[in-house]
Amino acid sequence: MSHALSDAWTWDMWFADDGDCYHAFYLKASRALGDPDRRHFYVTVGHAVSSDLHTWHEVADALIASDQPAFDDFTTWTGSVVKDPDGVWRMFYTGTTRSENATVQRIGVATSSDLYTWTKAGADALCEADPRWYEKYDGVSWPDEAWRDPWVFSDGDEWHMLITARAREGDTDDRGVIGHATSPDLTTWTVQAPLSKPGAGFGHLEVPQLATVDGRQVLVFSSLHGELTRARRDAGERGGVWSVPVDSATGPYDIAAATRLTDESLYAGRLLQDRDGAWWLFAFHHVDADGAFVGSLSDPMPVGWAANGGLHVTDGRFDHLA
Repeated sequence: MSHALSDAWTWDMWFADDGDCYHAFYLKASRALGDPDRRHFYVTVGHAVSSDLHTWHEVADALIASDQPAFDDFTTWTGSVVKDPDGVWRMFYTGTTRSENATVQRIGVATSSDLYTWTKAGADALCEADPRWYEKYDGVSWPDEAWRDPWVFSDGDEWHMLITARAREGDTDDRGVIGHATSPDLTTWTVQAPLSKPGAGFGHLEVPQLATVDGRQVLVFSSLHGELTRARRDAGERGGVWSVPVDSATGPYDIAAATRLTDESLYAGRLLQDRDGAWWLFAFHHVDADGAFVGSLSDPMPVGWAANGGLHVTDGRFDHLA
């Protein structure tokens, strides 16, 4: 998994386990584009399978953009997969449309019986940013309307979706929040107030995930140096994959207390538990020592709780961040 594909860049990923194989889904774009910044708009959702989390076999891509007109007729971006009570797999993902030049993000869903063949629910999105709580695109405050990277999980009888979003108020570089939507059935979603507050030092909190590692709940997200607030950047802080322990799955989350799991050589971190109960961090190789984009998925890195109470990579490679 860690080796670069010869013909494609790969980045943000999410996983599913069918009991026989682990399935990795990831954003993917042809290296023929030349400029890696173009990859976001020529993207598919790739798919690979593994029996051990180390050796992966690529299979057919899972999703591509829809025909026009549709909320996702330009791009299909990062998401997550859950299995519903009826045994149907559901992939929640981010979409943008050509009519808005990808400036507004919305969330949709596709379904599958086997994790290989996916059927989109239709041309309409499930939910989008609600102006009561969230920033809407104005062409000034931020490059886009952030409403992406859905992470879906159940808590009791209700389903919850964590979302990369921005608050409607606050300093423009400090509005990053964890957006929130709820559903009784995974079909009808209601947007709720965010589960964190702006002012934590981040312009956005990308690819959020909630996990319970060795009995303790933790939120992971990613943010690079350029999306930290000016105050954090002036203080010399850098970005990467971040984590923060949480007391409740449904918040509130104290984002200001987050610490880094990795430096900026890795990004878009995901936690995954293997069938023996061990927890691992995956991410994509973001930049090399010269700052050039890499675009390949990492091998699994072991994680656990440090003596100081934070989550860390236990093989020592990021001990310098402590």
